[in-house]
Amino acid sequence: MINTAGGITGGDRFSLTAEAGEACHLTLTTQAAERIYRALPGQIGQMDTRLRVGAGARLNWMPQETILYNTSAYRRSLTADLATDSELLLVEPLVFGRIAMGEVLSDAHFLDRIDIRRNGRRLYYDAVRLDGDIAAKLARPAVANGAQSMANLIFCAPDAARHLAFIRAALPNTGGVSLIGDDLLVMRLLAVDSYELRKSLLPILERLTDNGLPRCWRL
Repeated sequence: MINTAGGITGGDRFSLTAEAGEACHLTLTTQAAERIYRALPGQIGQMDTRLRVGAGARLNWMPQETILYNTSAYRRSLTADLATDSELLLVEPLVFGRIAMGEVLSDAHFLDRIDIRRNGRRLYYDAVRLDGDIAAKLARPAVANGAQSMANLIFCAPDAARHLAFIRAALPNTGGVSLIGDDLLVMRLLAVDSYELRKSLLPILERLTDNGLPRCWRL
């Protein structure tokens, strides 16, 4: 995709719907990082993504990093509806500010929701909300201990359990992974910047995609 939106600012509203039909394999990614620009007071940028995965199908949702700028305001939601034997790999990397420029998120708003269901039954629901001086909140040891990038990864597949030991061994001490259902693996990773985040993330994605990582992720 030419990014999910190409750069979002306050007041923008975007939506995307994608479906992997029966017995199909679909991978979606972006050609570059998504940028969330500054918003005027009272405005917010929004992104709504809806994914459907048919019987016997596999969908990989793998956008590159989303970069939050200072004074940005962004609200996004992702819902995924899976058939009985379908598979989903979802990864969402997030960067808090333009780190190379020394940007600090002293005033920003971010709300993220992920909702995954199989045949109408909820498998996974997660929400992250950060407001105001996000940098100060991330600096707290019990929150992110100063990390400036984060990735969420969810893998729904019958063989999810067999990847658990590999991922645990591959993660640094700033990441964690759990099997929270027979076919549901969830991972969260923190890093000081997007480069360190990718160093840990890419070997895991290579394994979960059977060495089918999109070329743009390798640059």
